[in-house]
Amino acid sequence: MSEPSPITPPTGVGALFDPIPLGGVTVPNRIAMAPMTRGFSADGVVAPTAVDYYRRRALGGTGLILTEGIAISEIGARMASVPQLGAGAALEAWRPVTAAVHEAGGAIMAQLWHTGLGRQRHMAADPAKPSVGPVSIYLPDDSPHAAGGLYEPGRAMEQEDIDATVDDYATAAVNAREAGFDGVEVHAAHGYLIDQFLWAATNRRGDGYAGDPARRARFGAEVVAEIRHRVGPGFPIGLRFSQWKLPEHYAVKMVESPSELERLLTPLVEAGVDFFDASTRRYWEPEFGTGTNLAGWAKRVTGKPSVMVGSVGLSGPLDPEMRSSEAVAPSADIAAVVRCIESGDVDIVAVGRAMIVNPDWASRVRSGDTAGLVPWSKAALATHW
Repeated sequence: MSEPSPITPPTGVGALFDPIPLGGVTVPNRIAMAPMTRGFSADGVVAPTAVDYYRRRALGGTGLILTEGIAISEIGARMASVPQLGAGAALEAWRPVTAAVHEAGGAIMAQLWHTGLGRQRHMAADPAKPSVGPVSIYLPDDSPHAAGGLYEPGRAMEQEDIDATVDDYATAAVNAREAGFDGVEVHAAHGYLIDQFLWAATNRRGDGYAGDPARRARFGAEVVAEIRHRVGPGFPIGLRFSQWKLPEHYAVKMVESPSELERLLTPLVEAGVDFFDASTRRYWEPEFGTGTNLAGWAKRVTGKPSVMVGSVGLSGPLDPEMRSSEAVAPSADIAAVVRCIESGDVDIVAVGRAMIVNPDWASRVRSGDTAGLVPWSKAALATHW
């Protein structure tokens, strides 16, 4: 029996279906599933439903699966219902997930997560343990950014805490490789631990981890360097970063210019980052008053491949806090997404909420059946299918 003919993408979307190398792995196309916390795990073990959940997206044509945030340690977990990657049951539960994605033709990378002072202590496995961060208080009461609310105070990290956390990241990366993942993405965005070091407002330390952009990047660079040392060459390491922060600091500008962004990201490149995932709320918004978005600038200043994310596939921007129950219609302007790839500004497009309700988002876009896409609504978060 002859093999079936390959699907020819309709005019205008072909660029989304070209393969791309990331580190030592070739991803089959330019569409990724964005990392999204789901909260269905127990005791650090990813839910059994995750096997079919991720498999469906790979079967639906997604080239790269970026998993939900996987806590590198119990103290790093935002809440008790997120998965971990420690040895034993937590690691073993990921093996069928990675196998299922590979069987479906996709690649899958583990997002490594430590929430620092962003930990929801009242929902943690051990609420008696204080959270840790670069300082003990996320933002002081007199901060101009404090209006959106403050995280509960915790404990400022000493050098031994920093060293132990770097080790936790590297151990999780080794475990990810053992579990069959094709690479890892370090979560350094949204006001979580590494981002708390990157952002001057939350990094009020008086040592070598604070100050100019390169010094604020030191902790993240140490994490990446140790991961690279442990996993060796050829195992991709991505890093997600953002301007905006939680809770509700959507107008924050962690860096104000391309040159400042370059000074922040260069130490991370030198440490071993293979690609950057620039998290924004609206992918179409330009950064630094130019026609290029944040992902485009990350690629320009580092020369590394970049991932674009932020309301892709939706007709309007989504509130990250997901307070509204209103449905958000699918975007009909796929051409705008394709232009970002064709221009060379970005290399991969990550789809979030639209892919929760449309596991076959990529296949529908490829076949031109965008009319069959269904709207996203908050109610979908109660399902794990």
